[in-house]
Amino acid sequence: MDEMLLLARCLLVLLVSSLLMCSGLACGPGRGFGKRRNPKKLTPLAYKQFIPNVAEKTLGASGRYEGKITRNSERFKELTPNYNPDIIFKDEENTGADRLMTQRCKDKLNALAISVMNQWPGVKLRVTEGWDEDGHHSEESLHYEGRAVDITTSDRDRSKYGMLARLAVEAGFDWVYYESKAHIHCSVKAENSVAAKSGGCFPGSATVHLEQGGTKLVKDLRPGDRVLAADDEGRLLYSDFLTFLDRDRGAKKVFYAIETREPRERLLLTAAHLLFVAPHNGSAAGAPEGAAAAAAAAAAGGGAPGRRALFASRVRPGQHVYVVAERGGARRLLPAAVHSVTLREETAGAYAPLTAHGTILINRVLASCYAVIEEHSWAHGAFAPYRLAHALLAALAPGRGIHWYSELLYQIGTWLLDSEALHPLGMAVKSS
Repeated sequence: MDEMLLLARCLLVLLVSSLLMCSGLACGPGRGFGKRRNPKKLTPLAYKQFIPNVAEKTLGASGRYEGKITRNSERFKELTPNYNPDIIFKDEENTGADRLMTQRCKDKLNALAISVMNQWPGVKLRVTEGWDEDGHHSEESLHYEGRAVDITTSDRDRSKYGMLARLAVEAGFDWVYYESKAHIHCSVKAENSVAAKSGGCFPGSATVHLEQGGTKLVKDLRPGDRVLAADDEGRLLYSDFLTFLDRDRGAKKVFYAIETREPRERLLLTAAHLLFVAPHNGSAAGAPEGAAAAAAAAAAGGGAPGRRALFASRVRPGQHVYVVAERGGARRLLPAAVHSVTLREETAGAYAPLTAHGTILINRVLASCYAVIEEHSWAHGAFAPYRLAHALLAALAPGRGIHWYSELLYQIGTWLLDSEALHPLGMAVKSS
């Protein structure tokens, strides 16, 4: 086995070296080390041009629409007011709505305000439209989520708008569009705090059930542990813990807290993580035990009829997830109605455990081990090589951060899959 591990490491070094060499050759001759680069020359956007050159609500830009935010909705807490004195807010409704936006949008807007003053001394950034609570925009507009702003300069000099759009690109907006002669439209990816920086995780304080009895904190899992999971037919079993696909001991993250009504359980997981949800038929409260067991089998199965896995950010009250319940002296999976979905910040780190079966019971709630792509069976199939070669690859498990195999699969997925299959928050593998 030692010789095989040594061979594997050597092959990995050769592979990485060849990739680095190829990337260097692909770049061609450069400026050389130590030479100062000339200041970047900014080119104004042309009228009707947008950057990146893809549709706004696709993975490569600001991502899909997540749903309208109203003042009395739970998600209203995602919005934060912007009182930057260097930005003029039109606020024609006189409600302060234009000042409300996600933190990501606020950060990019504040950065842009500085660029505007540097570019044109005495001129400020002006916001004509921000969060929309009155339905003045088209259906599924990102203005309804506080993720979009329409901007001009304070002097309303339209000759500046092409350069203003370029400055917005440089400030980091995820999509910039020279939409009208009268304004520039900018938007950002969905913002659920730093959930955008990782695929999917549970807090370190979450618990799993061990085969030898008792529970264990997720953060304390070690290879060799066998934890409660479910097979393709929805039957409870104990599965080998293989590795962490993502692990950050010091992370401070915002999690979706999903609470069930009966039995009362609570699961915390990040927005892009997959959670099994029961089909509508057979998932109603009070369903017969046989129907409930069948629904559980369908939902947990890796391709059984009725199986459904959703991003945590898409789970809503009234839907049914699967929890462990004691019935007739035996444990089994039963659907439980979701009572509430809230956002909760935790500082106990973030962990994404992988089991041999691709499922895991966390706080007695059945979840997938996978994230980012909304197809559990695809993700489980993609990790088949890793599972088969686990003994060989165990030495390559990460000490911190997203597992290299997860990063590789995600990059391949962005090339091959339709953006609708991937979570809008994505997995910024280089910035985690």
